[in-house]
Formats: sequence, C-alpha cells, structure tokens
Amino acid sequence: MSPLAVVLLVAALALVGATEWPRLQRLRGERTSFARPRRRSRSKAKLELVPQDELPDHEEFARSVERDLAALPTIDERDPRH
Repeated sequence: MSPLAVVLLVAALALVGATEWPRLQRLRGERTSFARPRRRSRSKAKLELVPQDELPDHEEFARSVERDLAALPTIDERDPRH
C-alpha cells in the first residue's frame, strides 16, 4: 500500500471519528460540552405549575375546540378546481 493511500485512510478515519464522537458520547451516557442542557434548564425554570382547581372545565375546552375546528377553512373535495 502506498504512503499516500495510508495517509488518506488515516485522514478518513479521523474525519469519521470526529463527526461521530458526540453521538458515541451520548450512547455511552456522557454529556456533551454543548450549551443545549443549559438552555433547556433555563427554559424549564420559566414553567409554572397550575393548580388543579384553576384548570379549565373539560366540557368548556371541548366546546372551544369544536368552535375552533368549525372556524377553520375547508376544501370541498368534490370541487373540481382542487
């Protein structure tokens, strides 16, 4: 095997290893050094628990969903223009 082929093979293996490294770390259960976990924890900090007595009535919610669905524009499938 020529030295050029060996260099290209090593470079290809290094490139594949570098691109797959974060995925391999996640498979092993290690955290990556990206800011994603911090962003998620910041967004979770803004969440607020709603007490059970303040939840909307299920029947009123169903009626509001039916009103919203009725207000959506529809296409008549028998219309030859569509």
